[in-house]
Amino acid sequence: MNRIKTGDTVEVISGDGRGLRGEVKRVIPGKDRVVVAGVNIIKKHQRPMRAGRQQVQPGIIEYEGPIHSSNVMLVCPSCNEPTRVGFEHHGGRKVRVCKKCDETISS
Repeated sequence: MNRIKTGDTVEVISGDGRGLRGEVKRVIPGKDRVVVAGVNIIKKHQRPMRAGRQQVQPGIIEYEGPIHSSNVMLVCPSCNEPTRVGFEHHGGRKVRVCKKCDETISS
């Protein structure tokens, strides 16, 4: 079970975006990376090209790049603070638990 999942709110704890909060758009478990909305914005200069039958939009395209999962910390929905994540078994299910307030974190 992953500590950070798609849709979680996280806070960046190191790097250029330190202190920024955003929602996780995508998790890349093979590379231990996450894509967070509004963090690590990358500009790509796109040439006008015709790939197959679709026209590629030309210009400068901005999108979020992936950052390492060790550089983000999950924000607990109940105490609204960045926290470490623990795991407990409740009713035969493994659930994520906030280490600060001991509340379960919904999936």
